[in-house]
Amino acid sequence: GLFTRLQTSTPKVNAFSTSQYLHQVAGPVWNLGRLNHVAIAVPDLEKATAFYKNVLRAQVSEVVPIPEHGVSVVFVNLGNTKMELLHPLGNNSPIAGFLQKNKAGGMHHVCIEVDNINAAVMDLKEKKIRSLSEDPKIGAHGKPVIFLHPKDCGGVLVELEQA
Repeated sequence: GLFTRLQTSTPKVNAFSTSQYLHQVAGPVWNLGRLNHVAIAVPDLEKATAFYKNVLRAQVSEVVPIPEHGVSVVFVNLGNTKMELLHPLGNNSPIAGFLQKNKAGGMHHVCIEVDNINAAVMDLKEKKIRSLSEDPKIGAHGKPVIFLHPKDCGGVLVELEQA
């Protein structure tokens, strides 16, 4: 019947061509690690912090200003990972622009650890993955980080952090 015809007429499609596979394994050696945090841009850092601390009873950090990134952050410890609450710091904050477009706030980026950020940056440049800065900068955890362009990462801003 129709079901049998549908089963036999479905073409097989390989997910990766040989050239894509070879392209992915070439380059400097580095490994992707665990999810470090999910960053949420918030219009009111005090209110957001109070929600996670007092309503959800999460363990939250003090406010940490990071002038070189134009943000103030609060980390919410979730046991297996963290959430980073982001708020603009200064007039040139990239978070201010994000909040102008998203008045209520929202997910800003995901941060994934890598075992060798310099090798990752070299490899990703070779693969034409754009980053928002030429070189890694020191992030909120005091470790080198780099942000990858969302248009090259499935629509999500991805932060890589040295493990």
